[in-house]
Amino acid sequence: MKKACENPRHRENQIAFFGGSFTAIDRAYMRELLEATVPFQNDFAGIRISTRPDAIDGEILSFLKPYGVTAIELGAQSMQESVLARNRRGHTAEDVKRASALIKSHGFELGLQMMTGLYGDTDAMAIDTAKQLAALEPKTVRIYPTVVLAGTELDRLYREGIYTPQTTEQAVELCVKLIPIFEEKGIKIIRLGLHESDDVKHRRTAGAYHPALKELCLARIYYENALRLLKEKPHGAYTLAVGARHLSQMAGQKKENIIKLQTAGYDVHIIPDDTLTAYQVRMVP
Repeated sequence: MKKACENPRHRENQIAFFGGSFTAIDRAYMRELLEATVPFQNDFAGIRISTRPDAIDGEILSFLKPYGVTAIELGAQSMQESVLARNRRGHTAEDVKRASALIKSHGFELGLQMMTGLYGDTDAMAIDTAKQLAALEPKTVRIYPTVVLAGTELDRLYREGIYTPQTTEQAVELCVKLIPIFEEKGIKIIRLGLHESDDVKHRRTAGAYHPALKELCLARIYYENALRLLKEKPHGAYTLAVGARHLSQMAGQKKENIIKLQTAGYDVHIIPDDTLTAYQVRMVP
């Protein structure tokens, strides 16, 4: 169990059980973990768990409710049956739909998780998966580009040349297309890319990984929006305005966007404009 914050006075934070399929573990152990949270529940907004779509039914939801569980995230990963089968996920797309409906009908907040770059997946399939997940109207989503770890079946397929993992650049290009699918429906993306960990650092053999992957994606969106404004203009110096909180995303990591625009012939100066919302870029006369 981990606490979502060190200061329990911030009641928007939650107690969270992640890193596995919580509802698939031994029932006695599950009860023990939940009962351990009771002394702390008044200090937090609720309990958040993650689990498999095929480990959800009405009985388990009724069991969780009295313990203060408020949000359930499903590891959907893909809505393509061929991808789920090839990656031995053990559940179907229909399981995701069924479990999502049950979770919402029992009054829990629904979160969905998807992966990109799985064995047998394509960008078109991932975009379709995102659209299907968005149609289930979760409150939150997490997007995890696949990271290949040593000793896994995906690692074997990769080393044998059967599976070609996504690169970080390919994942960024795809995720830039996935982000608006969710955000346009008001679905919050609470994580994009794996958390940095020693296990990932030491065992990663391939796949899309960057400790600030979401920032790379947001910076790419700003770059594309800026280039769209500038491409019809003659080469030269220009001032672009973005929201004050998004200056670093417009600049890009290590000022990558500024450098790329300079290479394209545009010497850009960025200023803040608090009237602009996320992703908006305005040219200053």
